[in-house]
Amino acid sequence: MAAALALAGCGALLAGGCSPAGGPGARPGESPPGAASGASASGGPSASAQPSAAPAKGSVTVAGEVAKGLESPWGVAPLPDGNLLVASRDKGTLSRVEVATGAVTTIGKVPGVAPGGEGGLLGLALSPSFASDRMVYAYFTTESDNRIARLRYDEQRPAGQQLGAPDTVFRGIPKGLIHNGGRIAFGPDKMLYAGTGETGDSALAQDKKSLGGKILRMTPDGQPVHGNPEADSVVYSYGHRNVQGLAWDKDKRLWAAEFGQKTWDELNLIEPGGNYGWPEAEGKAGKPGLRDPVAAWKTDEASPSGIAWAEGSIWMAALKGNRLWRIPLAGTGLVAEPKAFLEGEYGRLRTVVALGGDRLLLVTSETDGRGSPQAGDDKILTLTVR
Repeated sequence: MAAALALAGCGALLAGGCSPAGGPGARPGESPPGAASGASASGGPSASAQPSAAPAKGSVTVAGEVAKGLESPWGVAPLPDGNLLVASRDKGTLSRVEVATGAVTTIGKVPGVAPGGEGGLLGLALSPSFASDRMVYAYFTTESDNRIARLRYDEQRPAGQQLGAPDTVFRGIPKGLIHNGGRIAFGPDKMLYAGTGETGDSALAQDKKSLGGKILRMTPDGQPVHGNPEADSVVYSYGHRNVQGLAWDKDKRLWAAEFGQKTWDELNLIEPGGNYGWPEAEGKAGKPGLRDPVAAWKTDEASPSGIAWAEGSIWMAALKGNRLWRIPLAGTGLVAEPKAFLEGEYGRLRTVVALGGDRLLLVTSETDGRGSPQAGDDKILTLTVR
């Protein structure tokens, strides 16, 4: 199994389903790294594939099983030593997974987590300075809101007591029984990005003063970033229903996956200040002032969660769809139509994490109250993709 788990080299930025990347932060007045440059997103296959485009056809091989018997796993953060931190949404705990043995050890419980519906302990990300500060960032639901806190991880303390007290860096994100968002990731600019949901109140998505139905961009201390669309605001894009996946491609463009309502789920190319339409549009509406998705799916084929970029494609986990989608890209457009893999083989799929090269982690989500758990659920798998 160890040969299949070549996780060495995963950096501290590799969390929440995004690829590691480096780069300077944005300077005042400039668009930050991660913003799409120039051309708008294509609604179909690209007319002329670039030399760096993904192959039109891909493949997925399950290379190994990292862990099993996990309860409501959600966020995953690869550690510099190749092992993993995993959040349990409903238990509110963080566990360490030893990839060589599959051993799972609880390192601590996050105080203040109030699980309920789709809320609980959700996304994880490691500080860009994790090697020195040992900080783990967590997005979670409390009795009053969704918030982001950082906790120091001290491996020298006894098991179950290795998390320090939470330092809340951002609070006040609306909470609900549904649509709590929850994915967080540090971008190539070393800023913290968070996907939020509109909690079932669709009007929040178009309200720029609300934090619901948005993608947020902030400093590691939770402050607005120079270069954000509006001064003194962490709102980076709006008009989202429930952002569940964030990932950057090799050119540092930000992509996001989100739930539709009854018709279309979406993969969007994110532009600073962009309006992604909800609730005025769902899927490719072609309405002036609203940004159409690059790809869209019927909701029973997707209900997308985490995404990752690898080998020229976005890889998207589907919950209700029970499959892994491959979306092959050439720049900002599609090389070919998205293709599904592992359909029905592992049930609901929650999180995808890029490990570099052709390696991915895939987390199942059968114990979240909406699945049909089998022996061994939930699992973390390693994949080899093309």
